[in-house]
Amino acid sequence: MPVLVLEDIDKTFGGLKAVSNFGMTLEKGEIVGLIGPNGAGKTTVFNMITGIYKPTAGKITFLDQDITGLSPYLVCQRGIARTFQNIRLFKGNTVLDNVRAVYHPRSGYGLFDAVFRTPRFLKKERQITEEAMELLEALGLKERAYDLAANLPYGAQRRLEIARALAGKPRLLLLDEPAAGMNPAEVVRMVDLIKFVKEKFDLTVLLIEHQMGMVMRLCERLVVMDFGQIIATGLPAEVRCNPVVLEAYLGKGATVA
Repeated sequence: MPVLVLEDIDKTFGGLKAVSNFGMTLEKGEIVGLIGPNGAGKTTVFNMITGIYKPTAGKITFLDQDITGLSPYLVCQRGIARTFQNIRLFKGNTVLDNVRAVYHPRSGYGLFDAVFRTPRFLKKERQITEEAMELLEALGLKERAYDLAANLPYGAQRRLEIARALAGKPRLLLLDEPAAGMNPAEVVRMVDLIKFVKEKFDLTVLLIEHQMGMVMRLCERLVVMDFGQIIATGLPAEVRCNPVVLEAYLGKGATVA
């Protein structure tokens, strides 16, 4: 059973068709890259998968369940988590509390428990803190648990965003430009981190990325978009030499050096 199937997806904003006839299947355990020039429609695809946008047409199936047009919180409950191109953290809260916040919608205790700090509340809070600390340790952030998120270096903030996504216990992880703004050494560390979390948490990963060195090292398969449509799919080495892809990125007549 595929993890994710997108069938003939369209998204129109007024008279503009941002995504047209998009189809893709993700198998369990894959790391797939969704690439293309700026404005190609990649983030719009992510937004339809996660319920931020409802497709104008088409169907999205996750683990054999139709999730087309579900609200974002319901998509998250099904087992899909994402990060964003622009880091979205609670900068004024600690690193630990940024992760703990993800657990609270499913904490299982009510207002009475929280106000009167009942044994049920205290037990659940201990459990949430322990699980959050385990995630931070896995992502190399345990020593910064009580620092403010705003005080983390840029690369560590990216790792914290991934830790928050993992706190939702997803089956599918969507990463929107996880290496944006990183230097080459940080990109290498991010590649290793994504491979690590994919194996440790038994994930399927779909990522948008412009750092082609990262894409070539990390992804098993690529889907290339331009003007809202798929223009190529295949192994990274195949896509790298595809003349249609080269033209979309570099202009007509471009060749591989």
